[in-house]
Amino acid sequence: MKEFLLMILCGTFLNFDTNTRTNPDVIIANGQMPNAVRDKAGMLHLVYGSGDSIMYVYSKDGGKSFSNASLVSILPKLAASHTRGPQIAATANGLLLTACTSPGNIFSFLKTASGNWKLSGKVNDRDTVAKENLTALSADESNAFAAWLDLRDGHNKIYGARSSDGGRSWKKNILVYSSPDKTVCECCKPSVLIKGDNVYVMFRNWLNGNRDLYLITSHDAGKSFSKAQKLGKGNWPLNGCPMDGGAIALNKKGNPVTVWNRKGIIYTCEPGAEERELGKGRSCTLKTVNEKNVYAWLENDEVVVLKPGGEKVSLGKGIQPLLEQIDNEHVICIWEKDKQIHSSLIDL
Repeated sequence: MKEFLLMILCGTFLNFDTNTRTNPDVIIANGQMPNAVRDKAGMLHLVYGSGDSIMYVYSKDGGKSFSNASLVSILPKLAASHTRGPQIAATANGLLLTACTSPGNIFSFLKTASGNWKLSGKVNDRDTVAKENLTALSADESNAFAAWLDLRDGHNKIYGARSSDGGRSWKKNILVYSSPDKTVCECCKPSVLIKGDNVYVMFRNWLNGNRDLYLITSHDAGKSFSKAQKLGKGNWPLNGCPMDGGAIALNKKGNPVTVWNRKGIIYTCEPGAEERELGKGRSCTLKTVNEKNVYAWLENDEVVVLKPGGEKVSLGKGIQPLLEQIDNEHVICIWEKDKQIHSSLIDL
């Protein structure tokens, strides 16, 4: 009996593997499909869609408060729902943003030294090929890479474009991956991460009837890509699209770590390694902070965050969570609920 009481007390004081709530959430703005990045100075930048308007806010105090929303641009038929929305990255030259229209064109915008945003060009070099509107963006110093589902030639493939000047211009589009079974999964957002000359693109494939996640890598800043590698040992036979991508981060050794959903279970793994189950849910993401992984996903329509020590924090109802590092002891979780952008600071 004493041992049983001790176990209860330990669980209470250590707060291990329990569902708790962290700081109250803050409503940042009205809008949909937020995307965020932290620059080298520690400033947090966030973009989202509101009708045909691309909107921007920032935080100078680690996500405790945000600026008033300002307009980046009005982009007719802006795609900003169902994992489709503006993407933002920090480059050596400033902020880079991409946004897709429902007809299938991807446009890029730069934040100038004056604080204004300007259109820098169109990313796709063939008109209206990104009709799924599922895009991803990453940057490191002056290198940037955008990836998307592309319908040129009639079937969904993974295409990409690189920039060597922080998004001022884009190189010729490159075929990243084409499934031998004609199409990749049609409704799952790809993920992209660039570090130095290494570019990692993760996508959900459709191969031999399975909707599994694959990772493909470039070691020359996106000029060419190696053979795609399946993630995890299991398969998901499915005649349909789960509409669920995943996320990539780099561990302390500089190797990619991935998180994704298979059959309603959240898994994490490094390429070539066996997957590890984290919980049940969908719409997962991760961030590596101080050499430790932090995860977030939807579980029973609630946003949950899994801390490095195993504590799971529930933030309430919402969709499409994302994580961004504040410092070595804090992350911010940002999500959408009822067409409003919410955030909550998480102590690690």
